Amino acid sequence: MLSALILIPILGAIIIGLLPQQGANPNRFRVGAITAIAISFGWTVFIVTQFDITNPTLQLTESIPWVDSIGLRYQLGVDGLSLPLLALNSLLTWIAIYSSDKSVSRPRLYYILLLMLNTGVVGAFLADNLLLFFLFYELELIPLYLLIAIWGGEKRGYAATKFLIYTAVSGILILAAFLGLTWLSGSTNFDYQPLLAQALPIGQQLILLGAIVIGFGIKIPLVPLHTWLPDAHVEASTPVSVLLAGVLLKLGTYGILRFGLGLFPEAWIVVAPIMANWAVVSVLYGAFTAIAQTDIKKMVAYSSIAHMGYVLLAASTATPLSLLAAVFQMVSHGLISALLFLLVGVVYQKTGTRNLDTLRGLLNPERGLPLIGSLMVLGVMASSGIPGMVGFISEFLVFRSSFAVFPTQTLLCMIGTGLTAVYFLLLVNRVFFGRLSTQVLNLPPVGWFDRTPAMILAVAIVIFGLQPAWMLRWSETTTATFIPVPAAIVSHYTVLDEDRQ
Repeated sequence: MLSALILIPILGAIIIGLLPQQGANPNRFRVGAITAIAISFGWTVFIVTQFDITNPTLQLTESIPWVDSIGLRYQLGVDGLSLPLLALNSLLTWIAIYSSDKSVSRPRLYYILLLMLNTGVVGAFLADNLLLFFLFYELELIPLYLLIAIWGGEKRGYAATKFLIYTAVSGILILAAFLGLTWLSGSTNFDYQPLLAQALPIGQQLILLGAIVIGFGIKIPLVPLHTWLPDAHVEASTPVSVLLAGVLLKLGTYGILRFGLGLFPEAWIVVAPIMANWAVVSVLYGAFTAIAQTDIKKMVAYSSIAHMGYVLLAASTATPLSLLAAVFQMVSHGLISALLFLLVGVVYQKTGTRNLDTLRGLLNPERGLPLIGSLMVLGVMASSGIPGMVGFISEFLVFRSSFAVFPTQTLLCMIGTGLTAVYFLLLVNRVFFGRLSTQVLNLPPVGWFDRTPAMILAVAIVIFGLQPAWMLRWSETTTATFIPVPAAIVSHYTVLDEDRQ
């Protein structure tokens, strides 16, 4: 059942590769990719219906011997930590393909790469073997590099190369940690075993955990490992930015939770204060830097850096409620950032610029982009944590769960939420209010093709903001039993039962 999620986009890519270059339907490559992802999304929904929310362990598991001589097994499983991210990945991949330019150059290669990117991400979220996870983690690097290098902006070569170097270093550190853990523990395979590291001295655990945190910290990215992200976003096309911010950054936070906290819980307790302080640095740096930007896309990119810091704050707290908050924040940020990048892409497509000093008055109902402006207001409100939106629920959960353990760091991160309102208010006030600037008069209308993906995301942001339990219920049991450490250590970071309520 889980293998189907990996095989469907691969089969779709193969079929697209076999389609003739010339034919009656010029959009047949795009239609084929949309169909493959629609089937994959439907299968994800079916898996959700088969998922037992009362079972905290991996479900629907598959295990097939592969290269037993090196401990590599094709081993898959899904739990409450990975299930919401799988659904998010399928939804955003469909939106990315649907919103792609119909006249994109080299469409066969373009849609094949998008499908292979989906395969790599799905495999990473499902992998229950350390080496298998690493293979899928590295697999998504290749299509994303090519998507930026071929269909990016003027400096796409520089941005793609920078992304490749940073991500390669990330993979090296993660692989070194996995090899070190298996070798030092004396394990005969690379199966994911939460109790594997507890027999190691705390010094060795800290070294291995450090490699994992830095490796995944590059992917998140955390300051000062973040410099590849703004360049990649600015040069990437809108669909690639949607996937990069909405899904691919979550591989970093997912990895820190699954392989950092999950494998090294005792060492995590030691470094938790450092992690909380690191979260503060990322949140405040990302927020202050976003305020200084004049490129809308770069502003949203730095906003992503700040909001991913909230996930690290929740992870550093390491309580059942904070882990639930971390999962919810990942999904929340995925929806909101995807919406913002989609809208920025529409603005750039219609006006030809992303400069805050050039754009004015796009909410003008006659000659502007009133619907896009309204959706942008909704998106920035959600990102700023306004009640009624999914961003409010996720940030409230993060702050409520973290305050009992790290009150100072939590208060500083709450300042980051206030700064989010500042730079997004600057964006909305400059771009959408006031008199329509002469540089962007007589804008072409926005059709339903451009409206539909953004409206779908906007509806999801409001629905999960009003009914967060519809998402939280899938992860609550898993996060409640995720930390595999003795009761004496768990009690050190256990909040009161009423906090969980």
